[in-house]
Amino acid sequence: MDLWIMWLITIIALSFLEAATVNLVSVWFILSALISLILSFFDISFFIQFAVFVIVGIFLMITTKPVLQKWIKPREVKTNLDRVIGMTGVVTEEITKNSIGEIKVDGKKWSAFSTKKIPVGENVIVESIDGVKLKVKILEKRESE
Repeated sequence: MDLWIMWLITIIALSFLEAATVNLVSVWFILSALISLILSFFDISFFIQFAVFVIVGIFLMITTKPVLQKWIKPREVKTNLDRVIGMTGVVTEEITKNSIGEIKVDGKKWSAFSTKKIPVGENVIVESIDGVKLKVKILEKRESE
């Protein structure tokens, strides 16, 4: 079998592999296989073609992967649940260290917990979400208030 056919099959196989994934798995080796395909038309040794394939593929991966990942990185879209993180709310049911209370944030009531006791009416800030419960802490008052 002619070497150019092998490189063409390699390019096609790696293209299918890249199309099946979205993680930039083999795009660099597609380009290096294309260079090796061109070299195969000049009657260059298979070992040189293979070395070019490996070296160019690794070089392209090292130099361009970080740039491409930044460029095509999907933006994180906050869900309805995530958007309450950082919001302030009011305690509607006392929160203690060992029991779950309730807060009202963004017009909705949520189960909440904290590492400290928080009385009813206290303003809190949502730190994180654990399952369907919000972890909160007392909102620090500013000195100007």
